Amino acid sequence: MATSSRALAEASPAIARRGQHPGIALTVIAATQLMVVLDITIVNIALPHIQHALRFNTTDLSWVINAYTLTFGGLLLLGGRAGDILGRRRVFVVGVLVFSLASLLGGLAQSSAWLLAARALQGLGGAIASPTALALIATNFREGQERNRAFGVYSAVAGAGGAVGLLLGGMLTSWLSWRWVLFVNVPIGVAIALLAPLYINESERHPGRFDLLGAFTATAGMVSLVYGFIRASDHGWTDAVTLTSFSLAVVLIAAFLANERRAPQPITPLRLFRDRNRSGAYGLMLCVSATMFSIFFFITLFVQEILGYSPLRAGFAFLPISVAIVTAAQFAARTQLRFGPKPFLVTGSLLVLGGVIWATRIDLGTGYLDGILGPTMMFGFGMGSIFVPATLTVVSKVSPHETGAATGMLNTTQQVGGSLGLSILVTVYGTASADEARQRAAAFLRHATPRQVAEFHATGRLPAPYSSQVLVHGIASAFQMGLVFAALAVAIAVFVIKVGRLPVPPAASPSRGRA
Repeated sequence: MATSSRALAEASPAIARRGQHPGIALTVIAATQLMVVLDITIVNIALPHIQHALRFNTTDLSWVINAYTLTFGGLLLLGGRAGDILGRRRVFVVGVLVFSLASLLGGLAQSSAWLLAARALQGLGGAIASPTALALIATNFREGQERNRAFGVYSAVAGAGGAVGLLLGGMLTSWLSWRWVLFVNVPIGVAIALLAPLYINESERHPGRFDLLGAFTATAGMVSLVYGFIRASDHGWTDAVTLTSFSLAVVLIAAFLANERRAPQPITPLRLFRDRNRSGAYGLMLCVSATMFSIFFFITLFVQEILGYSPLRAGFAFLPISVAIVTAAQFAARTQLRFGPKPFLVTGSLLVLGGVIWATRIDLGTGYLDGILGPTMMFGFGMGSIFVPATLTVVSKVSPHETGAATGMLNTTQQVGGSLGLSILVTVYGTASADEARQRAAAFLRHATPRQVAEFHATGRLPAPYSSQVLVHGIASAFQMGLVFAALAVAIAVFVIKVGRLPVPPAASPSRGRA
């Protein structure tokens, strides 16, 4: 074996470099996931600047986030399938380059439509790169402790990416411009595209077909569903466009399921859901992600609008969450073989639930140290405890040619869950805020001077003390709805997932793709 390895190294130096530098390979893969994941949140802190520069109204501004997450989540399944058919490393590089080009175009945007188109293209690049990045861990690292460590690093990066994005977004927005939250991806993406062919093994290609109808119906169905919730927050549940959007979503999702049953090579093999533990992991990740997106969104809003933090300070306020996620993910990765996934899934979901319960107590007198740091740290430890065992549960017992589909589905549940959860909680926030605003407006007008009344009718805006109370009431109401998602995650972890300790494969049986 040693002789053949030396002969292979002499015949192909590039292959030898890849085999001898697993750390570089993991760095490239993890950097890609960090870039893709943090781009979901990196623009959050820059949104007020984007709104002013490109003249977005408040409702349309939410699509700066949704254009990315919905395209990303909706096409992840197709991206995973493309990696299986065309070769994961090849598809990985293409996805990174598309993502980098879209980031450049977004940074140069001169109109709202231009930026939204670039964000959708970013989502496409992320959907191509992200599932292949996760699947490349199976291609490049031996099953067992080596792969578990790699998954630990990957999951820690994926989990902390949201908080890192908030920190980096604050720095770039404060020091340079909102455009740099997009420009920053360009040099990173180019470096990844250059290093990947040198240090990452290519996977074996599996001949097959692309399920374009499945990809279209899945993506369009989720866009319609999320749009329906966002529309309802402004126009009500009986609005004709809202009802049409929900109806279209039902038709498209039903068409997707029907197509997946008939398609000879579907992007989502429904047999993946026959395994109880894998289905439970998907459901758990969907519910937890629905909570995670909302925590980041509303806490960011609170610390800037109520506590008066600058973008940079707001970014630093989220740094402890990153530390909590990374610490918990590394601990879970190192102790998986001893305890198995279930204890971590249960404990993690309970921590998430506890963090959300704590966050519902937020009010106008809440400060960072006495009401924000504690629940977000608890939430971070919970998320970090879930990522690794959920990932390992999903890829366990999956045949090699379906690894891309299985991991793509895991990423899809994260993005779709986040988009759906945020849209639902934004709807709750909007309804609660509107009700509170009417009450506060009545109280204000009873004591307002004629000049204040005239200003209110001209602008429609309440003075700061009243508007702050409206904002906080809406955030607290949204977190109360978030309790539903967190409670569902706990129920799935406790009652649905029954996985025990995962078996340790023989050390002499590496699972590597061909170079």
